Amino acid sequence: MSAGAEPRRIVHIDMDAFYASVEQRDNPDLRGKPVAVGGASKRGVVAAASYEARRFGVRSAMPSVTAARRCPELIFVTPRFEVYRAVSAQIRAIFARYTPLIEPLSLDEAYLDLTGRLARGGSATSTAAEIRAAILAETGLTASAGISYCKFLAKIASDQKKPNGQFVIPPGRGAAFIATLPVGKFHGIGPATAAKMARLGIETGADLRAQSLTFLEARFGKSGRWYHDISRGIDNREVRPDRIRKSIGAETTYFDDLHDLLAGQEALRPLAEKVWRHVERNEAHGRTVTLKVRFADFRQITRAHSLHRPVADGAEMLEIAQTLLAGVMPDPRGVRLLGITLSGLGNEPEDSGQQLDLFERAPISPETREG
Repeated sequence: MSAGAEPRRIVHIDMDAFYASVEQRDNPDLRGKPVAVGGASKRGVVAAASYEARRFGVRSAMPSVTAARRCPELIFVTPRFEVYRAVSAQIRAIFARYTPLIEPLSLDEAYLDLTGRLARGGSATSTAAEIRAAILAETGLTASAGISYCKFLAKIASDQKKPNGQFVIPPGRGAAFIATLPVGKFHGIGPATAAKMARLGIETGADLRAQSLTFLEARFGKSGRWYHDISRGIDNREVRPDRIRKSIGAETTYFDDLHDLLAGQEALRPLAEKVWRHVERNEAHGRTVTLKVRFADFRQITRAHSLHRPVADGAEMLEIAQTLLAGVMPDPRGVRLLGITLSGLGNEPEDSGQQLDLFERAPISPETREG
C-alpha cells in the first residue's frame, strides 16, 4: 500500500467446523454430540471434527483409531462432498452480493476485498457481521471472520474468536499484534519451519522481527523476505478472484498396505484417470508430474519429473508416475498412500496460484487446518 493511500479492507470468512457442522445441521440426532467426518476403519482419517469432538482432542488429519481412543463416544459420518460443494456455492453467492473481489481458498473459506465497496456509513466490521448473519439465516451454519488491512492479518484474525465470532486488527496495530504471537500460529509457517526457527531462537513475531533480512534469506531462502515482511505487518498481496490453479492432484489411502511394485503401479491408474479428467475439464496443461508416497510408518516422500513440453495425455502422465514409483518400491515398510499431481499449469507465474485438490477418497493431509 503506497503512502497516503486508503487502507484496504480485507475480510477473511472461515466456516466453523464446516463438514461436521453440515452433518449436524442435516441430522438432528448429531447435534450437540462429538462428530468426526471420515472413515472409522483402521485406515480411516478424520477429515473434520465438530467442536464437541475437539474438546476431547480430536482433530482433522488424525487417524480414526486415535480419535476413537480419545473420544469413545465419537460418531463417524461418511463425507458427502457433493453436499459440501452445494453449500459452498450458496455461501459464495452471498459473498457476491457485497463484492466481486472474492478469492476462495477452499470450500469453507475465502478472502473478500471490501475496499471502496462499503455502503454509505458502513464499515468492514459491520459488513462482515452482516455477511455472517446472512450465512446463518440461509444455510443454518455459523462462520467466523477476520477483518484487517491485509490478507495475512485477516486470516490470523478469523481464528481469534472462533466459533461464530469476528475480530479486527486495524491499521497501525498489525506489527504489535503479530509481535505477541508464536510463529507456529502464522499462516504459511508449518511445524518443521517453526521448529527450525525455534532452534534459531525465533519463537514469537517479535523474535522474527528482530532478525535482519540478510539473516532470514540466508537461512530460509526466498521465504526469508516473506517472513521479514509479515513480522512487520506487511502483506501487499491483492485479493485475486481470477487466481490461477498451479496444480491438480489426487491421492488415496489404502486399507491394506501395498508391498508389490506391480500392485502399486496399478493402483496409480485410477488416480491418473481422475486427475486427467479434471485437467481436460479445466482445459489445462502441465509439464511436471509429482508422485507422493506415504509409507506405513507415516514417513512421506515425493518424486517429480518435468518435461520440456506439456504432458501429452493421461497415459503419459500415468507412465511417468509409474516410473517414479519404481524408484521407491518395493519397500519393506509397505505403502499406505499414493498420490499424483500435475503442476506447471498454463503459463502463470510460479507464485500465482493454488492447487485444485481432488482428494475426496483420501484423508485430509496433515497440513490441512479446519475451521
